[in-house]
Amino acid sequence: MVDLLGIFQVSMGVLIALVIMLALLFLYVRDITQKRHTVLRNYPIIGHLRFFFERLGEYFRQYFFLGDREEMPFNRATRSWVYRLSKNEAGIVGFGSTYDLNAPGAILFVNAPFPVLEEEHRSTPPRLIGEDYCEKPFAGRSLINISGMSYGAISAPAVRSLSRGAAMAGCWMDTGEGGLSPHHLEGGCDIIFQIGTAKYGVRDEHGKLDPQKLREIAAHETVRAFEIKLSQGAKPGKGGVLPANKITPEIAAIRGIPLDKDSHSPNRHPETGNMLELLDMVERVRELTGKPVGVKTAIGGWAFLNDLAETVGRRGLHAAPDFLVIDGGEGGSGAAPQALADHMALSINESLPRTVDVLIEAGLRDRIRVIAAGKLVTPAKVAWALACGADFVNSARGFMFSLGCIQALRCHTNTCPTGITTHNPRLQRGLVVEDKAGRVANYCRNINREVEMIAHACGLSDARAFRREHVRIVQPNGRSEAFNMLYPYPRPRSSD
Repeated sequence: MVDLLGIFQVSMGVLIALVIMLALLFLYVRDITQKRHTVLRNYPIIGHLRFFFERLGEYFRQYFFLGDREEMPFNRATRSWVYRLSKNEAGIVGFGSTYDLNAPGAILFVNAPFPVLEEEHRSTPPRLIGEDYCEKPFAGRSLINISGMSYGAISAPAVRSLSRGAAMAGCWMDTGEGGLSPHHLEGGCDIIFQIGTAKYGVRDEHGKLDPQKLREIAAHETVRAFEIKLSQGAKPGKGGVLPANKITPEIAAIRGIPLDKDSHSPNRHPETGNMLELLDMVERVRELTGKPVGVKTAIGGWAFLNDLAETVGRRGLHAAPDFLVIDGGEGGSGAAPQALADHMALSINESLPRTVDVLIEAGLRDRIRVIAAGKLVTPAKVAWALACGADFVNSARGFMFSLGCIQALRCHTNTCPTGITTHNPRLQRGLVVEDKAGRVANYCRNINREVEMIAHACGLSDARAFRREHVRIVQPNGRSEAFNMLYPYPRPRSSD
């Protein structure tokens, strides 16, 4: 009796082998005849291994080869710290720290010989924004808050998780330049509405600011303030880009943009070509909304800050922005041209103390609140920013890590494996809002708690008492220097 099954199996094996041989032959011919890749032309077929390992190299290095403190933009130790805080597992380590206390730039705090007793601990008080200069000032309750991440750049479940978590923890959430969505409003948290250069959500048919739409946004009780974005740390001088493959019908409707093509923001507000025009816009938005209005920018030098101080000095305190969000050149949760991400704008390490210095010299420090941003994701970094003179800290990537971000570096491809920066429903499925909202809240609460712990160890009753003398920075020679010696407090200029 003929073994039909055996004949079938042999025939299938031969067919599969033949298909593989034909595929390899096709690949061989294509490789040696193409003119684009030298490696494939000289080494057909096996040359593809080079591109395969090149693509996977960053992931192998991340998990197998780099040390805990070596990876960029955030090393494994920092990410693990954020993960533990968001899971309420406490930032406790055993057998000593892997943090190099002798590395240049290392942050050290000056512990007090007589720290504050636990029964004398005091929670850090809120700080008002816009007091005396707008109809509806608001109180920032949390030291750390959620920085601008647009709906579009991140997914609906991510926005919903952040909104719910922010409400639970008492911090604010910045909308980013993509407009206000129902997902932002879902949790009932405090919201800062960002007016980007494209004015998504508040634009008319010509792309200009629409007063009526602005008033409609301001009518939401949870929208506490407005932020005019000049630039961001990831790409100063370059507007945002939302690829067409990340634009859904809902996003297109919220932003007021076409559905089928990339959305490009202008690289600046067309109506603000100088400081006078910028302050005109600040006053106009504040008059239309009755709420605090601030400016977000990266700093490349001191001309902008000096111009701001001098112009406000001439026009009066009413013309000043209610807050400044200073984004360091290392900032940026989304995609950006590498030339700008690598080389444009000062680091927050330099721009933040200099900004505070200019405001002190001009007598504007009490008028303008300062919000710092730029890789400030750990309690030590937040405490350092407060010691520099910041009132609050904004973080985008810290909260992305709390959502489960694994730093896959695919934010712009719509293939984020954790569902945070993709609109693919299959990938979004892994981001469970109820669970991630709790992690967002845990991260915020624990950062605040640990910053206060550092303050108490420095002998301070609360974190608002930090000053530059409470911090030391390790220099290239391995010795630390007091931060108030590196950046001495300036004297206010005479009003004469």
